[in-house]
Amino acid sequence: MGWKRTRTELLHEGPFVSLRRDNVIRPDGSPGTYEHVSVVDSVRVVAIDREQHVALVEDDFYLQGRRVLHLPGGGTDGQAPRVAAVRELEEETGLAANVVRALGVIDPLPATTAARTYLFLATGLAPGAAHRDASEAGMTLEWRPLSAVLNAVENGEITEAGSVVALLLAERILRSRPPATLMP
Repeated sequence: MGWKRTRTELLHEGPFVSLRRDNVIRPDGSPGTYEHVSVVDSVRVVAIDREQHVALVEDDFYLQGRRVLHLPGGGTDGQAPRVAAVRELEEETGLAANVVRALGVIDPLPATTAARTYLFLATGLAPGAAHRDASEAGMTLEWRPLSAVLNAVENGEITEAGSVVALLLAERILRSRPPATLMP
């Protein structure tokens, strides 16, 4: 790699985010500084039933100042990504999945944070128990046909990066293998 870190300074540490300033040697050999955010990795889950309806959640997002429609998911909180995906799906939707398949991983803000988002496809859905935290008190669950969800991506209704990518990857898989064939 062309970058070399020579020193790290912690500028802020909170319960969910840390801000650091690194002294670096850039790829061209010149010295500089680089500020970045440390947060935990996250997950997003495309939960789809046999009729190709996708579970979506809508929630108030403070920084966006609006409600955001997205896939279930959240921070890994130190768990393996697949374990966190199963946990987040049940916490936010009250759904348990019999089959959880990895779709891929993205680096949503590589110039700002090293945190990654792991993407999953969940099928074989069954009732579980929702356990939303205080920040999710206004969260709602809705089901939409996969075709309508893809239209929501295209028209800008669904904009959260992990949700967009996970839905497009899931659609590629589901085009050749419907959810019923992905069941145990």
